[in-house]
Amino acid sequence: MSGRAIISCFSHPSTSCSIPLSRRTHFAHAPPPSPFLLSRRSRLLFVGGRGGGKVWVNVKSEKNLSESPKYEDVVLQKARGLDDMEEEGKWWQVFPKRWVIVVLCFSAFLLCNMDRVNMSIAILPMSAEYKWSPSTVGLVQSSFFWGYLLTQIGGGIWADTVGGKQVLGFGVIWWSVATVLTPIAAKLGLPFLLVARAFMGIGEGVAMPAMNNILSKWVPVSERSRSLALVYSGMYLGSVTGLAFSPFLIHQFGWPSVFYSFGSLGTVWFSVWLSKAHSSPLEDPELRPEEKKLITTSCLSKEPVKTIPWRLILSKAPVWALIVSHFCHNWGTFILLTWMPTYYNQVLKFNLTESGLFCVLPWLIMALSANVGGWIADTLVSKGVSVTRVRKIMQTIGFLGPAFFLTQLSHINSPVMAVLCMTCSQGTDAFSQSGLYSNHQDIAPRYSGILLGLSNTAGVLAGVFGTAATGYILQHGSWDDVFKVSVGLYLVGTVVFNLFSTGEKVLE
Repeated sequence: MSGRAIISCFSHPSTSCSIPLSRRTHFAHAPPPSPFLLSRRSRLLFVGGRGGGKVWVNVKSEKNLSESPKYEDVVLQKARGLDDMEEEGKWWQVFPKRWVIVVLCFSAFLLCNMDRVNMSIAILPMSAEYKWSPSTVGLVQSSFFWGYLLTQIGGGIWADTVGGKQVLGFGVIWWSVATVLTPIAAKLGLPFLLVARAFMGIGEGVAMPAMNNILSKWVPVSERSRSLALVYSGMYLGSVTGLAFSPFLIHQFGWPSVFYSFGSLGTVWFSVWLSKAHSSPLEDPELRPEEKKLITTSCLSKEPVKTIPWRLILSKAPVWALIVSHFCHNWGTFILLTWMPTYYNQVLKFNLTESGLFCVLPWLIMALSANVGGWIADTLVSKGVSVTRVRKIMQTIGFLGPAFFLTQLSHINSPVMAVLCMTCSQGTDAFSQSGLYSNHQDIAPRYSGILLGLSNTAGVLAGVFGTAATGYILQHGSWDDVFKVSVGLYLVGTVVFNLFSTGEKVLE
């Protein structure tokens, strides 16, 4: 017999062998298949060759070939590791991991404001039960900011040096435990309650710097605005959720139930965070290679922070533009959100129930407009508009929008129009999420947590001083005077941000 193997088919003339000539040598020494694999519609042909080589060729009828895949296709499919049906069924396996991180940060901020605003509702039955004076009520409300101020810069330093996952996880657990302990502390006495509220502020104080750090490593610049807008809208929706559910829980189960139920949600979030989150894409073993390449070529810091160049940081004009702008922004925002129920009651003559309902409306509009602004900003960046120009456009809207609508309040007599102006003021204010709040990661991604800690410290101070100054102004003046101060600071912030801010990296 010649050295050339002879292969022939003993089926219908239109049938061709299922293994091409180029691949037959790969199966020359394959063992014969088991007898049970044979059927009436398939036959195996033994072909001899020189050296005792054997080739088993699976020959099928044309009908059978149309009913089942070719053997060579199955081999190639398995060689490539593909299983299309399985992949289509597990859509969550291809969902971008960076957006899993964003959603988890969103839910953390949702819990953050739920746990913060519940005291504003629960303080009413608490003050009645413990017979607190108005000054004591004010002391309890302000005790949160004692701890909140302490950990802004420290939380940023900690996040930039050890990683955002650990710091944000610590913050959520810390403030959740403090929330659960609040009713117990209140029963023990006023000093214990003040400490519990200050401890809660410590936990929430590290949240924003830690979130800023982790997103600076996970989110490319082309998605930065919308990711931050979504996360910060969690705060707005958290306020809505807290204001909506707290009265129901208090009515049904008593005021302690608000703290127990809201605080316990933090443990659920923490368990998911531990299993899904990583401080950096390089630390995530489950991250798909193509997504890791996208992230690491766009936004990853080269090495962790070892020392903090304070002199260099504070010598940069864009850093001070952030600090000043954050102060101007929060002055107006905190005043509106803190004094809005009083304004509705005293000026617009709404009752307390109506005031509470209308207070929820700006939070909803802010959540919506923040995400709209984020998509607009990222679209502009993707179309080639410079990051610097985009940040200035968005922040100008975030400053001049509220300033314009506040100036209209003194000319309006209709309560409906007044509420509309207040809502539009807060809606345009939310465009700041795509302006100054995104700018920390632009100018110094490695120190984004520290920068947010610095600027947010100024923002918290603006809230504390602005709230107190508003009371003084109302005692000696009018609401028009209150709004004029806010408008003036909005204009100052507009000038400072447009003159000195940049979207380019200024700190390596």
